[in-house]
Amino acid sequence: MVIVAYALSPIDIIPDFVPVIGYLDDLIIVPIGVWICLRLIPSPLIADNRKKAEIWLSSKPAKVHSAAALVVIIAIWLSCAWLLWRWVVPKIS
Repeated sequence: MVIVAYALSPIDIIPDFVPVIGYLDDLIIVPIGVWICLRLIPSPLIADNRKKAEIWLSSKPAKVHSAAALVVIIAIWLSCAWLLWRWVVPKIS
């Protein structure tokens, strides 16, 4: 829980605005924390849950792909890009 809290926290050991080093602590601490967490979970528990996951995944039908959702998401992104363009161009000119 400490690693998740650190990864999601706005407070870092080294602030992210410091060039290169600011993100370096996140790139080192978070993967090491995940690795430690995985080592602390007992192997039988991991094996049991992997079997459960395989059973659950095999019983589920394929994911439903929605063309309508794709169109809506693309429309939102294009609208945001257009609004950003309309806001930036007058400031540059």
